[in-house]
Amino acid sequence: MQLTDYRDIEASPQDVWAAILDADVLKACIPGCEELTGSAEDGFEAVVVQKVGPVKAKFKGTVTISDMVEPETCVLTGEGKGGPAGFAKGGATVRLEPVILENGADGTRLNYDVEAKVGGKLAQLGSRIIDGFTKKLADQFFERFQTALEGPSEDGVEPAEAKKGWLKKLVG
Repeated sequence: MQLTDYRDIEASPQDVWAAILDADVLKACIPGCEELTGSAEDGFEAVVVQKVGPVKAKFKGTVTISDMVEPETCVLTGEGKGGPAGFAKGGATVRLEPVILENGADGTRLNYDVEAKVGGKLAQLGSRIIDGFTKKLADQFFERFQTALEGPSEDGVEPAEAKKGWLKKLVG
C-alpha cells in the first residue's frame, strides 16, 4: 500500500522539524500508542494497540528516523510484531517546505509518502481493508501532528499561543 499526501501547518519548518524528532509529540500523534521510548538519534521502541477489521493486536516494535537533512527531509520507518495477528512494516518519507498559507501566515507544507506492508492474519483481511486502514492511520497521525503544532481550534486558544506553549515545553 502506498499513499502520498500533504498537510499545510501554521508553523516554521524548524518547529515542524523539532516536533518530528520529539518522542512526546510522536507518542501523542501515533494512534493507539501506549508507549514510546528512545530518541531520534538512537531510534524509538514502541507499543501500539490497533484493531484492523476483526483483528486486534498489541504491536511491539521500533521506529527509526534516517536520511535526515535538517529541516527539509527525513524517513520514518517502523516495524512491529503483533504475535498471532502478524506483523506490520511501514515508512514515511517526509519533506518540509516553507509556504504562505491561505490566511497569509507563514507555514510549512509537510509532504509525505507512506508505504505499508502486513503479514500473518492481517494479510488475510484483503488489500481493500488494509489500504483503507493505512490511509485512516496516516490521516489520524498527521491530523494529530498538525494539531500538536497549531493547537486545537475549538477551545479558544489561538494557534500562535498554542505553539508558544508547545515550544516552551520543548525548549524547557
